[in-house]
Amino acid sequence: MSCGDPHETDCGAVLAEVYLYLDLECTDDRRSLIRDHLDECSPCLREFGIEQEVKALVARCCGSELAPADLKDRLRSKLSELVVNAEARELRTD
Repeated sequence: MSCGDPHETDCGAVLAEVYLYLDLECTDDRRSLIRDHLDECSPCLREFGIEQEVKALVARCCGSELAPADLKDRLRSKLSELVVNAEARELRTD
């Protein structure tokens, strides 16, 4: 995804790491870069809001259950794949 505006951190990279950001699983420096990007990029902030809602819904529904250890890696991989596919579709429509 790209909003068309130049940013220090690429929109696709921010959205690919939004779950790491939400789960406090990235470095402080990376969190700062992502937070700064979200502060200046309304399309990413809007997408981030959707991600927050999904995460809250999952926490409410499954908060007391533990997922298999490899599930997080599979989800990250699938989300990255979806971001790449969305970017490819955007490039074809531009």
